[in-house]
Amino acid sequence: MAKTEQAIELMKQQKYEEAAKLFNEIIEEKPSDPLGYINFGNLLLHMGDLNHAESFFDKAIALDDKVAAAYYGLGNLFYEKENFPEAQRNFQQAIKHGLEAGDVFYMLGMSMNQQNFKSLAIPYLQRASEIDQNDDEKMFQYGLTLAESNYLSEAKVVFNNVLEINQQHSDAHYNLGVLALYNENAKEALEYFNAALHYQPDHILAANGKSKVEELLRSNTL
Repeated sequence: MAKTEQAIELMKQQKYEEAAKLFNEIIEEKPSDPLGYINFGNLLLHMGDLNHAESFFDKAIALDDKVAAAYYGLGNLFYEKENFPEAQRNFQQAIKHGLEAGDVFYMLGMSMNQQNFKSLAIPYLQRASEIDQNDDEKMFQYGLTLAESNYLSEAKVVFNNVLEINQQHSDAHYNLGVLALYNENAKEALEYFNAALHYQPDHILAANGKSKVEELLRSNTL
């Protein structure tokens, strides 16, 4: 375990060759332990060597077909390859075999999103945001998927929760502006668009929204 921890620390420090050497030693010492192959696969995935990473995850599953971390690694690998059906399948397997981390629910939801299965993605993104309650990006993607599925009042609550975590989340401000505009509250929409631009001056969508709202206000159509 000490050697594994050392290798993971080297990986975090981007000392990939040194980490690979240690992971290889671990595999040689315990060739029947799937964990060594999973860690080496994660390293290769991190380095962008997807094909070799896949073979290491497959080897781990061949040793133990119930090892959740290997399926999670494959899920991330197929997501990187933009093979979202396979990513979805592997994330589902990871959950089936006991992985309960927020990241696996989030990635499963995002895999479904990428296939335009918005309604199916909602419960997984909700679960991810419940597990990692202070993760503004997980919370934001949950809110965005609600909005895209036409659950607008629920999305508004979630976007406000995002701002409680991170007041500077420009996309949350922008989407609250869109919802305000949808509800024909132009002044409130303008406030949100201005806030988005305050925190992210190059937010093109917020700039366009602000321009349109200002034009609407000038013409007194709202």
